[in-house]
Amino acid sequence: MDKRRTIARINAKIKKGEAVVFTAEEFKQIVRNEEPATAKSVDVVTCATCAIMSGTAAILSIPIAERNEFERADKVWLNDIPAFPGPCPNERLGIVDVFVYGTARANHVYGGGHLFREIVEGKQIEVKVKANDRIIERKISKEDLQFARMITTRSAFKNYMAFVNPEEGEVGSIFSVTGLKGPYKEISVTGSGEINPLENDPLLKTIGVGTKIMVNGATGYVIGVGTRSSEEKPNLSVIADMHEMDAEFMGGFVTSTSPECITSIAVPVPVINEEVFSNLKIRDEAVKLPIADIHDRIPFIESNYAAVWQNTDLEIQFDADKCVECDACEVEKRCPTNAFFKSKGFDEHKCFNCGACIFLCPEGAFKGNLGHINIYDKDVPITLRQSNRSKANRLARKLKNLIVEKEFLLTEPVDRCFK
Repeated sequence: MDKRRTIARINAKIKKGEAVVFTAEEFKQIVRNEEPATAKSVDVVTCATCAIMSGTAAILSIPIAERNEFERADKVWLNDIPAFPGPCPNERLGIVDVFVYGTARANHVYGGGHLFREIVEGKQIEVKVKANDRIIERKISKEDLQFARMITTRSAFKNYMAFVNPEEGEVGSIFSVTGLKGPYKEISVTGSGEINPLENDPLLKTIGVGTKIMVNGATGYVIGVGTRSSEEKPNLSVIADMHEMDAEFMGGFVTSTSPECITSIAVPVPVINEEVFSNLKIRDEAVKLPIADIHDRIPFIESNYAAVWQNTDLEIQFDADKCVECDACEVEKRCPTNAFFKSKGFDEHKCFNCGACIFLCPEGAFKGNLGHINIYDKDVPITLRQSNRSKANRLARKLKNLIVEKEFLLTEPVDRCFK
């Protein structure tokens, strides 16, 4: 391998339009087909994940009133979702800085993830500020926000896990839509497998502090590893400006216990040496999938992501001819992303391809093979996917196209995540 192969040299090839760039999906197919490819013939592989990421939050600066109209905010709500004012009090400036959790909620079906998507979509947001004993209200939109950045405390786990209920009955959980039924009647899975950025650079040789990435379709940066990160199971903390995000890659996801937050991250992996190239060859069959008891979340057996993503359907199909318009439609009631309404039909842009609708509809109007996982010689059907590999592939393609069009250059990390 050419020792002079650096990020700077790869950037030079990008600027000349000579860089060879593949998405992770494309590169894995090359590996499976045993097509000729070497570390010298590939420059960048774009990897991505789209999933429920609880550790997502937003920092917003909101103009509320004229100067000196109130001293400082005591409490703030955005569409009835509680936000934390500060840390800067902005005394008498009429501006409120707030921190909003992606898992904060106004009620059991509307939370921070929904709010973030509506902000990015440009919808009007109702803001209420309590200052002393006074309530100040105003409607704002994305254009009014002087500062809107998303930050993750932990995201893009190298791999996650699956959850089952080994006991009789049903258990409510953020990893289910209607509650996990047991014993071993269904399984919920999370993780994008072989296309996840940290599966492709597990030692974080190219991903570090300052690495330029994409977050929900906007340019962002890695600021380090996140909480609960380890060398065996790393994850990332990232930041990006919400003004440039694409609502299709984000949103809210209603579980059986509370609303959660959808976040998408894409990372370019530059092929700077043979070790990086070798790691990029990983396939779903080699990506471990720990399976945990939903009661204590401790893994007790192991599978792999081929059971989830190989020979299964990445997207859910809707057959309108089989929709008989039930009086009480369980899909309309329970769809985690509100992607189906009897009056409007199926909205593929809101669909997360989680598969819950397949098991909610008694008429079989929703189709998709989600696969199964063998546990103690029993084939347990996958009934919920909390990672959307189809949209992750789409984000990886978007990043690839930006690189090919010379609109996205790679950055050299300013520091390593693990010393």
